[in-house]
Amino acid sequence: MNYENILVTTEDQISIITINRPQSLNALNSKTIQELSHLFQELNRDQDVRVIILTGSGEKSFVAGADIKEFSDFGTAAAEDLARNGQKILFNTIENMSKPVIAAVNGFALGGGLELAMSCHIRYASENAKLGLPEVTLGLIPGYGGTQRLPKLVGKGWANELIFSAKMIPAEKAKAIGLVNEVFSLEELLPKSLELAKIISRNSPMGISKAISAINQSDTQNGFETEIKYFGELFEMDDKKEGVAAFLEKRKPSF
Repeated sequence: MNYENILVTTEDQISIITINRPQSLNALNSKTIQELSHLFQELNRDQDVRVIILTGSGEKSFVAGADIKEFSDFGTAAAEDLARNGQKILFNTIENMSKPVIAAVNGFALGGGLELAMSCHIRYASENAKLGLPEVTLGLIPGYGGTQRLPKLVGKGWANELIFSAKMIPAEKAKAIGLVNEVFSLEELLPKSLELAKIISRNSPMGISKAISAINQSDTQNGFETEIKYFGELFEMDDKKEGVAAFLEKRKPSF
C-alpha cells in the first residue's frame, strides 16, 4: 500500500512511523487513520519488527487533534460510527499490538492526538510538548478512548480536571502525573526513544507479547488468572527454553 500521510522506516528490527501532515500540524483525518491502521496491522504480522516508534513530522506537533472539518456536520449515528470505527481499527489495534509501541510526542498532542499517544504502550515527550483534551470547548467529549484511558494512566481526579478544564499541560507536568514516562529535549527525543526500543528488542518477543496482553487486562476481574495462564503457556515455548538455557550457561540469550 502506498501511504500519502505517513512515512515508515525499519532498521535493526525497529520501525519508525512518522505522521506526515505538517501543513495541518499532523491532524488526524480519516485517510490518516486508515493508513495507520493498515500499517500497524502489517507491522504486527512482520516477524522482523520487534518494536515500533510513532511520532509526528516537524518540530511543533505530534498530532494536534482530529480534523474537525470532516465531522462538523455529522448527526448522532454518523458520529457514533466515527468513534466506534476509529477505536476499533486504530486506537484499540495499537493498544492490543503483540509488540510494544512507543509514542515519541514531539510537540502538540491534543484531542485525538493525545488519545493516539495514550493508546501506545510507552510515551516519551519533548520539552516543548503540550498535551490536552479540549473536546468540551466544542461541546463534545473525547471519542477515541480518552475518557477511558486517561483515568487509568493518571487517576480519576487528574482525568476529571484535564477533561473538564480542557487545558493544555506542559511535558514536565504530564510526567509528574504519569501521563508520559520521560521528557527530553526535542533533539534527544528520537534518539532516546530508539535507545529504549533497542533495549526492548533484545528481550523475548513472545514474553513481551504475553506481557502486553496481561497488562491490558490488569483492571479486569480476569487479570490475575490471565497472568497465571500466560505464565504457564510460556513454559512450553522456545523463548523460555532459550532464555533459561542462556541464564544457566551464563551467556546472552538469542531470541
